[in-house]
Amino acid sequence: MKNNLKITIINAILIIFFLISNTYSIEQFNFDITEIEITDNGNKFKGLKRGSATSDSGLKIEADTFEYDKITNILNAYGDVKINDPINDYILFTNDITYFKNKETIFTKGITKAIIESKYNFLSKNVTFYRNKKELHSSEFSEVKDEKLTQYNLSEFNYSIEQGILKGSNIEVISDYSKNSKDRDLYTYKDGIFNLKTKKYNASDTKIFLKNNTFGKNNSLVSVNLESEENLSTNENAPRIYGASSSKKDEITVINKGIFTSCGFNDGCPPWSIKAEKITHNENKKQITYDNAFLNIYNLPVLYFPKFFHPDPTVKRQSGLLMPQINDSDILGTSILIPYFHVISENKDLTVTPTIFDTPIKMLQTEYRQKNKSSNFIVDAAHVQGYKSNLSQNKNGISHLFAKYDLDLNLPNFENSILNLKVEKVTNDTYLKIFDTNLIDKEIKPNNDGGLSSNLNFQFNNQTSDFTTGVSVNETLNGTNSDRYQYILPYYNYNTVLGYNEFGQFNFSSSGYNNLHNTNSLQTSLNNDLNFLSRDFFTKMGFQNNFGIYFKNLNTIGKNYSNYKSSPQSEIMSLYNFETNYPLIKKEENYIKYIKPKLSIRLNPGEMKNYSNSSRSINSDNIFSIDRLSIGGDSFEEGRSLTAGINYTKENINDINKYFSIDLASVYRDKDLDKAPNNSGIRTKSSNLFGSVDFSLLDDYLIEYDFSLDNNFNNIEYNNVGVTYKKNNFLTKFNFIEENGKIGQSNSVANVTEYKFNENNYVYFGTRRNRETSLTEYYDLIYEYKNDCLSANIKYKKTYYQDRDLTPDEQIFFSITLFPLTTLEQKINPDLYR
Repeated sequence: MKNNLKITIINAILIIFFLISNTYSIEQFNFDITEIEITDNGNKFKGLKRGSATSDSGLKIEADTFEYDKITNILNAYGDVKINDPINDYILFTNDITYFKNKETIFTKGITKAIIESKYNFLSKNVTFYRNKKELHSSEFSEVKDEKLTQYNLSEFNYSIEQGILKGSNIEVISDYSKNSKDRDLYTYKDGIFNLKTKKYNASDTKIFLKNNTFGKNNSLVSVNLESEENLSTNENAPRIYGASSSKKDEITVINKGIFTSCGFNDGCPPWSIKAEKITHNENKKQITYDNAFLNIYNLPVLYFPKFFHPDPTVKRQSGLLMPQINDSDILGTSILIPYFHVISENKDLTVTPTIFDTPIKMLQTEYRQKNKSSNFIVDAAHVQGYKSNLSQNKNGISHLFAKYDLDLNLPNFENSILNLKVEKVTNDTYLKIFDTNLIDKEIKPNNDGGLSSNLNFQFNNQTSDFTTGVSVNETLNGTNSDRYQYILPYYNYNTVLGYNEFGQFNFSSSGYNNLHNTNSLQTSLNNDLNFLSRDFFTKMGFQNNFGIYFKNLNTIGKNYSNYKSSPQSEIMSLYNFETNYPLIKKEENYIKYIKPKLSIRLNPGEMKNYSNSSRSINSDNIFSIDRLSIGGDSFEEGRSLTAGINYTKENINDINKYFSIDLASVYRDKDLDKAPNNSGIRTKSSNLFGSVDFSLLDDYLIEYDFSLDNNFNNIEYNNVGVTYKKNNFLTKFNFIEENGKIGQSNSVANVTEYKFNENNYVYFGTRRNRETSLTEYYDLIYEYKNDCLSANIKYKKTYYQDRDLTPDEQIFFSITLFPLTTLEQKINPDLYR
């Protein structure tokens, strides 16, 4: 009670004293403090033990200690100082201030924080605050954050509260400081003036560092520090723009004398860059435009653009011209493709590509894409006018149509339920080989240039079963119109697991189709299979055994088809198979050796259909397969047979890549199997001896050998020898294939050689020679240079293949990819350099 009374009396005396004696000061303070000391005949006051001082303008200063000189009108405050101006909406935090009341200037010492208009947060040191001008200033490093998560780092600054203008030098602007440093952009300027309210700015010596995955490449980002660009060094992609100056007004940002590249930082110039008189970014159009630009390759100007543009990094798709492509063909002449990409809507777009030839040929190609929540559709069509085939004297219009539609049906009770539609059509047999444009999406481009396939199918599956059905039309681009089409209308396949127990598993499958081919040959098949596959069981002597029981119900009818009768037929077939093997193992100091003899005994009491004119390659890998003759759709291998084989393997304990392995196998039966494919090698009572050898025990060498020896052991009917040598960055592989006797008649040798000079330079060579015809089929020679943002290669290709409009050809291609801009490919006429 006494203390409270004492404080109240002191406060009252102090207020009365100020009102009476301080008649010459500009403004007075109201103090609310715990203790006070008055010295120098009442001209100096010291407030102790925390309190506040409030001016008549509403400025309130809170601190642990106050010192006030009435004559100079200077107020000092120390210890956890807070300055609050509710009228002008700013708050300052520091530990030491000097307030020159006559000049309306506040000086802070040490770390200072300021909150302006509840939007802008300042963190600085030794700040000067001019109250009349409403300006903050510091010559120390400062940090400013706004409500939109933009951060400004400055070596010094001046800020006008009324105008929202921030001036500074050595400025670093971070686009979103809440994100990890790898996921945000960085802007640096030597000097700049920024309006924090409107986001307008003018700055000199601009450098913009975009996050590395800006253009879709998943690389780690560069760590940027203003103190030294040595910290920017990285081999990763680092998109950036440098400029002499830059400015922003409204939604337009302009960079003068700018340089753009996405290459990683290195000691020299970037592999590629674009230098422009002016680079303009339009945020509304989301577009970057270059005026008077040069494309430089290692600082050497190679291409000039008066003006060009591309979407900014925030845009995945934007309408506009794509990079032109120049082609050269012995058949078509020189041409230039000028693609135009048009965004129709968020999920639809279109690419229109006119091609201009130096011949009377005209070509227009269009690709349409649409992607919905549960479906995806793409179609590519082109029409060529003025092309004359060597097989015709007329210049006919030819065209192509490729389309694909995928729909997720989202049916209940199925994990997947999908509809697929594919259409492939060309009007000229050599179209795909002559008009081999790389603008066609790989998703819909035919897998090979010798045939087309169009189909509609449905797929359904769950954990225990799957079902597929549809229709298919296949067309070979060879032969006459009467035998080029195959129609499968419809087909279906169903597979399910009926059950399993400790003895094994029951499986059921069913399939069917109508197959119309060769104009009037029709085969209809309905096939049901019920199989039991046992688990492996072991005898006390160490034999590993299993067996399988296979039942087939085949229902067929055919027209002009040799294997099926013209009246409905229903057959029951069965196959019984027993397998046993005796695995042996021996461990030595550095090696493990395995020997595994294996037997398969199979029995089919019925007959099989005639597949003697079919083709099937048997080897040591597939000889133990139940369907080794690939006839499982409507037949089982006939008769009784014993398949015997043995495997020997020697492995290095310390390096599993070093091993030696040999496999041998043969088939024995009670009578010849004349209905088996002629080239299978297992038609006779004693089949060929099939074998393979893999040897990699020596450093740097791998030898692979597959062979088939006739049953008299007189002739080797199949040889496939591969020898690979790999040492450091060098690799070469030779492959020799020979077929003789019943298996076939061919003889070829091929070589592939690769050498990687370093992480950037690579060379490849490939060739194959047909020894039967003494003809080299092709030469391929490729040199490639590649770094983080540029790859360039030169391809030399010579072919001796001739097909109607196509003749043996010799080509040189030059290709360069500038990430993320484009890929340019140019075919060069070798005759120009002879």
